[in-house]
Amino acid sequence: MKMAALADVKAHLSAYVDECEKEGPVIITRNGKAAAVLLAPKDNDDLERLMLAHSRRFQSLLAKSRRSIKAGKAVSHDEFWKTVARRHQGKRHSPVRKKRKLGS
Repeated sequence: MKMAALADVKAHLSAYVDECEKEGPVIITRNGKAAAVLLAPKDNDDLERLMLAHSRRFQSLLAKSRRSIKAGKAVSHDEFWKTVARRHQGKRHSPVRKKRKLGS
C-alpha cells in the first residue's frame, strides 16, 4: 500500500487514481498523519458495499434491527415481503411529487 502527501496527490491526482486502480489503495497523509484513502472500487457492488459500510445512518439502522431481533421482535421473510408489496401498491396510486432542488 502506497502513502502520499496531500500536496503531491493534489498536484498529480489523475496519476494517483490510475495507480490506485492498478496497485490498490493510496493512503493520503497531511502533516505526516493519515488523513484519507484513495480507493478504486472494482465494480458498482463494491462501491455500494463501501458506501454502506461507512454510512452512519445505515449502520444505525443495522444496529437497531439487530437489537429488535435479539428482543424477539423479528419479522418473518414472508411477512417482510408482504409488507413491502403492500407499501409499493400504496405508492403506485399516490400522486407523483416533484423533487426539490438543493438550496431551494
